[in-house]
Amino acid sequence: MVLALAKEIAMRKIESDNEIETIYFGGGTPSVLSNEEINFLISEVYKNYKVVENPEITLEANPDDLSAERIWELSKSPINRLSIGIQSFYEEDLKMMNRAHNSAEAIKCLQEATKYFDNISLDLIYGIPGMSDEMWKQNIETALSFGIPHISSYALTVEPRTALSKLIQTGKIAEPQDEAASSHFMILVDTLQKNGFIHYELSNFGKENYFSKNNSAYWLGKKYIGIGPSAHSYDGEKRGWNIANNSLYLKSIQNNELPIETEILTISDRYNEYIMTGLRTIWGVSLDRIENEFGLEYLNYLKKQSQKFLNDDLLSIENNILKPTPKGKFLTDGIASDLFYLNLEE
Repeated sequence: MVLALAKEIAMRKIESDNEIETIYFGGGTPSVLSNEEINFLISEVYKNYKVVENPEITLEANPDDLSAERIWELSKSPINRLSIGIQSFYEEDLKMMNRAHNSAEAIKCLQEATKYFDNISLDLIYGIPGMSDEMWKQNIETALSFGIPHISSYALTVEPRTALSKLIQTGKIAEPQDEAASSHFMILVDTLQKNGFIHYELSNFGKENYFSKNNSAYWLGKKYIGIGPSAHSYDGEKRGWNIANNSLYLKSIQNNELPIETEILTISDRYNEYIMTGLRTIWGVSLDRIENEFGLEYLNYLKKQSQKFLNDDLLSIENNILKPTPKGKFLTDGIASDLFYLNLEE
């Protein structure tokens, strides 16, 4: 698999003439890679692409993958940022979500990681059934006690055909409630902002100079190349996704074929994506960009659709930038869907 990834990196170098700003080892369990394999893949990126002087190089991992020895080993590699899937510091939450790690492992992992890494992000889940506001505050305080500079936090979603879905169907646990999730979200925003975090994207909070460059690239519409099974790519005009099957992926690469499907984005697709991502960030949606890139028809449509949200103090316009108000932040995705343009003739 590692050799196939390296080959795909080389096969796709013609797709990029920009400097690479960020390298992200994510999806699945990249922490199973040895330092030798990590170093090899990063060297292949440098061999085939122009790379900025100090790129952000992130490894995504779960606490059960990050022993003290493994964290020390990673600190000797080019990895300079860890994204750790903590989710909760409560044992009952981790069991309910079927996580492989326990609360003690989560704490031990962060104690070790902060010895060697300055740039660490952790994930927390809110809206968990049975989690009181006080418990949620304690989860946030525990995270802050480690001096972590970046936190990503998401509402619990129940995927079909999962253990969690089965527990809810059989009445063993309650269904997640929007009211609890909304309350937790407001506590999260308030607590983190008081502790010097900038709420730069709906689910992401970073201290100054610690925003995720990788994730910011998605929200700002920058181009990216995804390598490996299931990986997604975007070049500004079309979106691509690699085949999800490992053996078919390996076979295609061995045959010098890219196992990728692509979709050309229409002007409406690109407008809708900009609305969706722009409203989620502190950068908002530029009305000037809407007019310049998509035309007056889209601008007028956006102004018309936005009016009810402006009247209800859920959106605001300042310096020709459309953004959610503090009151509208939790409702951002629903608001965005009302601003989508679905029926323009392409």
